[in-house]
Amino acid sequence: MSKTGLVWFRNDLRCQDNTSLHKAIAENDKVIGIYFFDPRHFETTAFGFKKTDKYRARFLLESVTQLKQNLEALNISLFIYQQYPEDVMPQFFEGRNVSNVYIQKEWTTEESGISEAVKNSIDRYGVTWHEDFDQFLFHPDDIPFDIQNIPQVFTNFRKKCEKYASVRQPIRIQKLSEENRIENTTVIPLLKDLGFERFGDDHRSAFSFSGGEDEALKRITSYFWETKKLSFYKKTRNGLLGIDYSSKLSAWLANGSISARTVYHEVKKYEEQIIKNDSTYWLIFELIWRDFFKYISMKHGNDLFKIGGILNRNYDWKDDPKLVNQWIHGETSEPFVNANMLEIKYTGWMSNRGRQNVASYFAKELQLDWRIGASYFESLLIDYDVHSNYGNWQYVAGVGNDPRDRKFNIRLQAERYDSQYKYQNLWLQSKLF
Repeated sequence: MSKTGLVWFRNDLRCQDNTSLHKAIAENDKVIGIYFFDPRHFETTAFGFKKTDKYRARFLLESVTQLKQNLEALNISLFIYQQYPEDVMPQFFEGRNVSNVYIQKEWTTEESGISEAVKNSIDRYGVTWHEDFDQFLFHPDDIPFDIQNIPQVFTNFRKKCEKYASVRQPIRIQKLSEENRIENTTVIPLLKDLGFERFGDDHRSAFSFSGGEDEALKRITSYFWETKKLSFYKKTRNGLLGIDYSSKLSAWLANGSISARTVYHEVKKYEEQIIKNDSTYWLIFELIWRDFFKYISMKHGNDLFKIGGILNRNYDWKDDPKLVNQWIHGETSEPFVNANMLEIKYTGWMSNRGRQNVASYFAKELQLDWRIGASYFESLLIDYDVHSNYGNWQYVAGVGNDPRDRKFNIRLQAERYDSQYKYQNLWLQSKLF
């Protein structure tokens, strides 16, 4: 009897360098894919924000659309549902002869809970589950630490990984025969089906890109090979204006439209063919930061979401709706904070420099519960990644991995990074109209 493998896509929305897809093709006679727009991802959180708001929702829709197209080019059908996975899967398995299910392994509570619910719902089918860590630069099997011994300080983590670990080569995915395609009448929902009105792009946005694997690869081609902006990344990465002060790859990395391994090896190729300098290294440095927060999340579990953080520190955090709303709508006493908050409000994007400043102001100046700010970022940021978002917020709030517990001087930061007021004027003058 022929075997069918089901690839359940979640935050691995790509065809190339996808371990689950590669294994499914290698180990089965037929392969199909499935994706869920889980209603839980669009509910309102305890802090009053939609878990996924319109900017991230649109980017996700674009990413899944491209995934479906790219899978079709491999003769693999992607079934799409806007329902709870545990409700759909039992009926979906009926008569399909699915022997194996392949997923990217997750460990945070919500994702793990959904996985378990689905496993329980289809237990009677006796399928074999294959779960692989596929979101890292350095695979967990290759790092020189046990998870419980992950260093609390990034520099220690980075130096040992750079010395003792290597980055695996990206995996090539082969095309299947046309006989693998099966009838599929499911459709990708529209933005309105997810609860949002259509919206246009703000012309001031520093992020004017669409979602999807092809778009990620186009961005690499542009930023690396066509403009060679990668050669100057370290000098420009703290910028605030325009699309090229940073790579912007975080958005595609966040939902797995591209793998960290692919980015890394493209940087290495660039270093061989164009130039190797501090800037090329710094992009890899940032990929290692991304790994670090994933490993910290794996080590500390739910402490990532607790008010005391991974350090279990007690601060007298406030919950003042008026102050929170002033921060959200750019109505604080700090123009630099306001400009950044208006940018995320109208575009779903904010620079790394901006994020650090507004988070520090929220937690250290206003002394507001940092989890409220983290939840707001989760809702709006196009490049939201659960581990980086909550890890960075803890870091800035003084309950995470910052050994110095720093506090940003907002005005000095504004003078240093926006001395000509170009960024602030771009966003604050718009409030007059």
